[in-house]
Amino acid sequence: MRLSPRSAAAFGLVFGAASLASAADPQVVTSYDLPFSSAGGVELRLDVAQPAMGRAPYPAVVVLHAGAWREGSKDENRRLLFDLARRGYVGVSPDYRLCPQSVFPAQVEDAKAAVRFLRANAASLKVDPERIGAMGFSAGGYLALMLGVTGPADGFEGDKASPGASRVQAVVDFFGPTDLADGKFSATAKEFVSCYLGGSGDGVKELASRASPVSYVGSGDPAVLVFQGTRDALVPPAQVFALMEKLTSAGVSGRVEFILGAEHGFQGPEYDRAMKETWEFLDGRLKNR
Repeated sequence: MRLSPRSAAAFGLVFGAASLASAADPQVVTSYDLPFSSAGGVELRLDVAQPAMGRAPYPAVVVLHAGAWREGSKDENRRLLFDLARRGYVGVSPDYRLCPQSVFPAQVEDAKAAVRFLRANAASLKVDPERIGAMGFSAGGYLALMLGVTGPADGFEGDKASPGASRVQAVVDFFGPTDLADGKFSATAKEFVSCYLGGSGDGVKELASRASPVSYVGSGDPAVLVFQGTRDALVPPAQVFALMEKLTSAGVSGRVEFILGAEHGFQGPEYDRAMKETWEFLDGRLKNR
């Protein structure tokens, strides 16, 4: 979806000539609920936070929310968008369709539509279309991985209302599943995967493989940073080993970090340290290139 000049004017905080800093932080320019795609009869919207000062265009980071593909909202990421904008990025948080109403590949298609929207409106959004990263948590981490390892030939572009490529240049994955065909998920996690895939059992084994990031890793993929707790009851740590093997074989750069004793959705000092490493990783891949 490319915004016309008239439509862009309606979203003055981001697109207008006189952008205004957020009342909460004069360093940040915000605009919420911008429509970026209509898919499956659902209008999808995204939030944007930009640096109020500095030299554009800026690198951008798409932040994808958690929620087991069946709940959650872009609104959960607004604090993180402010952090990104303060650090010289355009932070973007899109909604995506949720199961059981919408099943795979709807969520992947929506994440890709958000990236294409950024590239189609790069000038208005002050985004460098060649420096876009993705990060996410749990189901959002999975979607960030899919943005990094899948391309146009993989069939996830959906309704291409916005032209351009949907692949990103860096990925940060916080405890996202990587192999949905793995039978070692807990009963709760299997329920989430079944919701996402629209079924369970032998009938969806091939679909589970098609929905798994490990199925697409190849040479030329962007660098990946992964954080995984060793006591994660939803995403088994062994999931990361499968991803590591594929990334290593393909010669993809990056790092995998296990947090000893951490559970799914870890917070506190370990999260703060992981975020410090995230900023260093993103700066190295998106700013210093």
